[in-house]
Amino acid sequence: MAKIGEILVESCGLSPSALARALEKQGESGGRIGEILVKNGDVDEIDVLNALGKFFNLEVYKTLPSDIQTDFAEKIPISFLKNNRMVPVDAGDDHYVALHDPFLFQPLDDLHRIMNWQGQERRSVLVPLQPILNAINYSYDMTQSSADVVMQDIDDEDPERLFSEIEEIDDLLDDTSDSPVIRLVNLMFSQAVRDDASDIHIEPYQNSLKIRQRLDGILYDMISPPKHVQAALTSRVKIMARLNIDQKRLPQDGRIELKVADKEIDVRVSTLPTAFGERVVLRLLKKSSVLIPLTDLGMPDDRFQPFEREIQAANGIVLVTGPTGSGKTTTLYAALSSINNTDINIITIEDPIEYRISGIGQVQVNPRIDLTFASGLRSIVRQDPDVILVGEIRDSETAEIAIQSALTGHLVFSTLHTNDSASAVTRLRDMGIEPFLIASSINAILAQRLVRMICPDCREEYIAPVEELERIGLTEEEIPGRKVYRGRGCVNCHHTGYRGRCGIFELLLMSQDMKALVLQTSDANQIKSRAVENGMITLRRDGAMKVVQGVTTIEEVFRVSQA
Repeated sequence: MAKIGEILVESCGLSPSALARALEKQGESGGRIGEILVKNGDVDEIDVLNALGKFFNLEVYKTLPSDIQTDFAEKIPISFLKNNRMVPVDAGDDHYVALHDPFLFQPLDDLHRIMNWQGQERRSVLVPLQPILNAINYSYDMTQSSADVVMQDIDDEDPERLFSEIEEIDDLLDDTSDSPVIRLVNLMFSQAVRDDASDIHIEPYQNSLKIRQRLDGILYDMISPPKHVQAALTSRVKIMARLNIDQKRLPQDGRIELKVADKEIDVRVSTLPTAFGERVVLRLLKKSSVLIPLTDLGMPDDRFQPFEREIQAANGIVLVTGPTGSGKTTTLYAALSSINNTDINIITIEDPIEYRISGIGQVQVNPRIDLTFASGLRSIVRQDPDVILVGEIRDSETAEIAIQSALTGHLVFSTLHTNDSASAVTRLRDMGIEPFLIASSINAILAQRLVRMICPDCREEYIAPVEELERIGLTEEEIPGRKVYRGRGCVNCHHTGYRGRCGIFELLLMSQDMKALVLQTSDANQIKSRAVENGMITLRRDGAMKVVQGVTTIEEVFRVSQA
């Protein structure tokens, strides 16, 4: 082991004192010297692999090919490869074993024996840990029994088999249950996670059962199990969510914590009784989801700069509006993160808490114990906050407390479900809020939508008809030759022509002119017209600019926006 340390000193400038500290720690608690040095931040993982490569005379690869054969997954338990951090690689004419720890001689011999490679030349290559784990997870995910095969095995089975212990399964891909329904549920989750779906819908109809998933805001069919599986399938999901499986006449809400491959998933479960059985909607939230910086939201400078200025104000309300799934929460979290520092006290009340932010007090709404947005907000203002985030203004009581908080020196962030920024004023008036309170408390209203982006792998140019351009307010002068883009559809985008989403934004600043108008009228059309006269870029106009830039399509902008 000291030899590895000496190589690191010679090859990458590791200081002898750092090596001495690592050797001392190794003597106290054991472990690999390279892993200790990486954990201490003295060297990088690739430095250690290069040193091991010199020591064992092995090549070092930084990545693994994306087209490796996955047939080994039928022969080797996934836990064996994960525990020993190795994976067999067959890609084209290249054949080798990717290792992370070359000291595991016996598992390597066992792998050769399991794969029946005795007497064959199969070299070993050192590879960073993450590419190895990614290859393992991908291979076992891709070779899970297909839905068609699983459904062929499904018949009326013993309901007791559905009650297998959830906690004992660390990873759904490790689950070897022989229950077809359990396998079907596991397959449903693993496919949704692999496709990066945000929701799964289990929908019962008179003579059929349909399972759909939402990708980039659009629902697509997944599988259609036989109707007689409906009760067992729903029961299995309810068991996983620890819901009452005997209660089928009332809606229920629960949650499931899953691990699929290397992803930890928090699943919010909602059941609803319908004429043909319980409908189940599963919202998938990645625990590892990283906060998107405010600068990465894709907000143009003419809106980003004033919005950034408003979220740093001393008091007032900043509202973000849009329908469910339009990215409002992501925008507000990005705003909070950008102003979060030790100088200010930030407290949120949310339903649910979707991101955990260090340094911010976050409260979860719980109506069962009368912890609502309104009651929680009353308590929060007694906690000496500088900034308050209210997940959603749902009623007049919450709106009134938020406004009073803003008027007494707090900066308040919240969301409303309205079609555009001007409609937020109308909604608050409908809740019974007086115009002078709206005018004096609101700083800015940001309306937003998410549009699907054209898949970069199948993007193609075409000449758009004039009438299509006119639908979103574009003229031929703005697009020379009427050349715009669309996606043909390919494997990488599930043949939709789209991959990923970005925001389009409309920012209504409450200037003195706008405040005077709000005192006179709550008509959304008048407010919007005046805002446009004052230079506001509408949602559709922002979408049209993204069509000009080749980011999205005319159809997509027309789908999510209104004139």
